[in-house]
Amino acid sequence: MSIDRYAVVGDPIAHSKSPLIHQLFAEQTGQSMQYEAIRIDAEDANFIDEIRYIQQLGFKGLNITVPYKLDAFELADELTPRAEVAHAVNTFVFQDNGQILGDNTDGAGLVMDIEQNGLRPFKDKKVLIIGAGGAVQGILKPLLAKQPGLVHIANRTAKRAQVLGQRFDTEVPIHGSGWDEIPLEPFDIIINGTSASLEGKLPPVSEQVIGSNSLVYDMMYGAEPTVFLNWAQQHQPQCQRMDGLGMLVGQAAESFYLWRGVMPKTKPVIEQVRRLIQPNPQ
Repeated sequence: MSIDRYAVVGDPIAHSKSPLIHQLFAEQTGQSMQYEAIRIDAEDANFIDEIRYIQQLGFKGLNITVPYKLDAFELADELTPRAEVAHAVNTFVFQDNGQILGDNTDGAGLVMDIEQNGLRPFKDKKVLIIGAGGAVQGILKPLLAKQPGLVHIANRTAKRAQVLGQRFDTEVPIHGSGWDEIPLEPFDIIINGTSASLEGKLPPVSEQVIGSNSLVYDMMYGAEPTVFLNWAQQHQPQCQRMDGLGMLVGQAAESFYLWRGVMPKTKPVIEQVRRLIQPNPQ
């Protein structure tokens, strides 16, 4: 009997933790499956042709990472509501009739990480989201479904933050602004959705938005705490801080559930992956 095959596609892809994460999920849940990383060359390859070829090989589903989430959105025959709103797809399900279902599990992964692993329910909380790019588009629908008290989206371009907020049919008050118009008061949950941490930079946000009881969350992660999390600790040592590794594992768990019908536990997998990315002591 052939084993079900899955993969993550992107470029670059060699660094991806997804094969390890899904291997740990499969072991934890007793699922028989194979998961690999496939590079689709961003300069020379045709994304559609490559996906069709992978589909013909009998793969059951794919995760899609940079730079292909928008291409995946265009290619999908059918979209889940959260993928429609995100305008981006990070998960394919290859259906028996040859159709491709596109989903976006990023937002569900973030919400799961904050609520289950951070023990911070969103309901009635004041939430500040920094950035209004593709990463933030993917998290808003699942986040708003948790009924926070207020969401403020701040972006370098105020108009982009405002337009993004207007896309959602929700009773939750959503405000959009530039950096300068963020209310100078503590928020319950602060999410950095910019990629500034990858370059060791900080978004120009006042430390007054952090309170001693705030949860400060960076969607990026690394072997060391990000510059954003270090900044938060410096100004509010008591605040809770989380990076995006749990979101990565959480979105993978949502994909795994779509494919296999079993929801794995994320916390032990986050801990295992965290140990592997820690720098070796000298």
